[in-house]
Amino acid sequence: MSDCSNVEQLVKELDELVDHSKLNDELQTLEGFINKMEVEREAALSTSHQPVQEAPPSTSHQPVMWLKRDSDGNVVYDRPRSCRNQMASHSYSRKTGARTTMLESSVERTNYCPPDTVESFLEELNYSQDDDMDDQETAPAPPRASLDWSTRRSLLSERWAKERPRLVNTMVAQQNAETGICQQCGSSPAAVRCRDCRPHPLLCAECDVSLHRNQVFHNRDATIAGFFQPLPPTTCVVDRVLSQCVCILPLEMPEKICTCSPGTLSVNPGKVVAVVTINGRYDLSMPEMKCEACKATWSAGVDDLVRNDYWPATLHFSTVYSTDVLHSYEELKMAAPGLSCQAFLRMLDQRTVRFGRTGKITADSFRKSFLEWEAVRFEVDKICREEPFVCPACTPDMLAVSVDGNRKHYRFKNAARSEEQALFDGIFIAKDDEVERFVDYIHSTTNHVSGRGVCGGEWSAARETSQRSRSKIDEEGLELAVCRHGVFLSALNMFRGEIYAYPLYLQNKLANKPITFFAMDVTCKYWPYLNKVAKSCPELQHLLDMKPFLSVFHAKAHDFKCEVKWSGAYQQGAGLTLGEEVEQCNAFLSRIAVTTKHMSKAGRTDMLTLMAMRWNQQKFNNLDTSLARRYQKATKGLESRLQDLEVMRVQLAVTQVEVEGWVTDVKEWAEATTSQKNADLDAVTSRLEVLVASIKRRSQRLYKDTDGSKGRARMRRKIREEKAILGSVADKYNSMVPDAERITFDSILSEETVWPWQLSHGDNVDLKTKRKAFDVVMAIRRLEEERKIVIAEMAKHWKSLSTRADTLKEMSCRLSSEPLQSELWGLNEEGIKGLRSLTLKKKQAVTTMMKHARGCYAQVLRGTSMDFQRDWDGYDSDSEMSDE
Repeated sequence: MSDCSNVEQLVKELDELVDHSKLNDELQTLEGFINKMEVEREAALSTSHQPVQEAPPSTSHQPVMWLKRDSDGNVVYDRPRSCRNQMASHSYSRKTGARTTMLESSVERTNYCPPDTVESFLEELNYSQDDDMDDQETAPAPPRASLDWSTRRSLLSERWAKERPRLVNTMVAQQNAETGICQQCGSSPAAVRCRDCRPHPLLCAECDVSLHRNQVFHNRDATIAGFFQPLPPTTCVVDRVLSQCVCILPLEMPEKICTCSPGTLSVNPGKVVAVVTINGRYDLSMPEMKCEACKATWSAGVDDLVRNDYWPATLHFSTVYSTDVLHSYEELKMAAPGLSCQAFLRMLDQRTVRFGRTGKITADSFRKSFLEWEAVRFEVDKICREEPFVCPACTPDMLAVSVDGNRKHYRFKNAARSEEQALFDGIFIAKDDEVERFVDYIHSTTNHVSGRGVCGGEWSAARETSQRSRSKIDEEGLELAVCRHGVFLSALNMFRGEIYAYPLYLQNKLANKPITFFAMDVTCKYWPYLNKVAKSCPELQHLLDMKPFLSVFHAKAHDFKCEVKWSGAYQQGAGLTLGEEVEQCNAFLSRIAVTTKHMSKAGRTDMLTLMAMRWNQQKFNNLDTSLARRYQKATKGLESRLQDLEVMRVQLAVTQVEVEGWVTDVKEWAEATTSQKNADLDAVTSRLEVLVASIKRRSQRLYKDTDGSKGRARMRRKIREEKAILGSVADKYNSMVPDAERITFDSILSEETVWPWQLSHGDNVDLKTKRKAFDVVMAIRRLEEERKIVIAEMAKHWKSLSTRADTLKEMSCRLSSEPLQSELWGLNEEGIKGLRSLTLKKKQAVTTMMKHARGCYAQVLRGTSMDFQRDWDGYDSDSEMSDE
């Protein structure tokens, strides 16, 4: 009872305190102060006193509590302000005695805080950038990142804006070139700052000469003029005056060149050469060794340059390129195929000037040297038995080949003319004379008439006499063949339009291995042409064993009958093969066409072949991830489609047997031959479907494919022409059918076109409903096939990697046991030793790929979901941006 009376007495006293107006005013003032202190709590804690034990009240059972106070003696709370507002009437000062202490203890025992108040508190912390925070001795901890992207970007911009004046001051102060003390010897005044000798960049004149005698590629600045003056390697500081000196290109030199004592050898500067690195051009001297006793001499040759990671511009070199700059140019071409050689060299010229050097880099010399370097690398890979244009997942048999023409890869006749032979002639792009002989043979066998007939016809892209052929164009483009994994297989130059004889050549060339499907954007026109050619050329009869395949995108432009007959989405065994893989490759290769149209014939062939090889190499390196991703995508898609089928069956109240019957009805309807009685009507209905599909497709692509008013005007004109034709065809159709089946012009261009001939199909179920069921069932079948196909391709890829590892192991063993002097490689003993090391290196790389492939395949086949992140997408970001 005494405890209850004490509690009642305390409550009464507290009520009196709350009602006290003077105390309320004081509490409001303190509340505002605490709101500011809460934001800088972490900074205050670092400078605050140790926690002080508050005197307990006279009640014996009251527990002891620890309170944190700031330097002014006020309590510092660990909870958000919104939670303390519930106790806003309580005092936080020491002046209130034991009753206030008891209240503070009860507040400290309250641990619950609603989630919404925590979020609001964090939001307040994010926006609390008051100027008062700058007055603190210790900066506050950075606020937690907001979940909203725009808020994070706004906060980041605010931080940069706040720090910008300080950064400006730091950048200006960085240019202070007042003389300091040499950080090497620690006694002499500094005369040079080296940007590459961090963390001790300041050097005196003597230390600079001794240190950079061999480090000629370091970027240095003189400080003697009161500012940082860039110095070339051939300039040094002597008595605080810039003087010229001789710098020798760092190369490995022999220990002795004669039988005399090593002390008689001297190294002297030889001829001056231009050395090009990623930092621009350097004018250095080649080293020459001379024996003072016997007068024997030694000078560096091409072999010495190659051993030291340099590449000569010519065999009698006056310009030398670092292999690092050649690698950098190749990587930039892959990242930005439209980058020209001149643009890259202009960047190097700017870096030359920036670091205080002079001289230009010749574009023709660099381009020729780069291609020769690539040609030698290709020969080395050939020795290691690498095949750049064979897909590991499509060997030994291939599911599908996709062929299409690329008209962007034309070349002007007045471009750089040269009679030199291409270094990669016939490796990727077929030789022009071979293609011409094949085309002439086909045309002579089929009695082809130029400009019309079966080769070309009404398709504008396939016309043999195109408008571009009459212009100042030599090669009109490329005809490309790729596999379903986007790997380049072969190509040829087009000279007579996109005629059907070109894909026929590629098909015949690739037919040395089993191919199931042959995909093309005009397969429905090409396959009748192939049948006619096969009758005249029996040696091409085997090409008909392939199944025709119309790419998915172009199948949508035809009527539904044509789509069912030719589209890959309805071809048994095709899986999820789109037939558009060649378009994906063209998206990369077309970006280089900006530069190749101005190249010579040989240069264009070499550059396109090189880019195709590097593209394929990227595909090979990521093939395991790609196949695992395909399998996972097919598995998830199959589950979704099965659910869609079940929902459709429930909605339509049909059985699986009835759905299968609808699928059969649609196939029979699509494959049914036209009777003589209804031939005219079927032709009109087919024409209507094609025109409507074309108009809708053009309308959808009006602003997507054209970014200029002229292009949109041409497309609108074409739409008007097709609408006029559509009106006349619709009138013809209405004159051939009863009044109940007539159509109007506005109805056939609506979003959901329901043709009268599709409304019923024998069993009172309209063709539109059957088509929906048909599409779902076909999608399920293709997804089931895709899973089986991908598993087979995983096995092929694994087998290919295993075979590759065994081949390299066998080569390494043979190189260790036999000199192989009888081989045609032409390698000497030193070259064979290098080849042995190279095979070991490649074998280790293949082993690493096998481990990664085994992990990917095992994980997805077990049903474990994977987050496939490509290696080039990973990067180390700042902590402020890592949550985006």
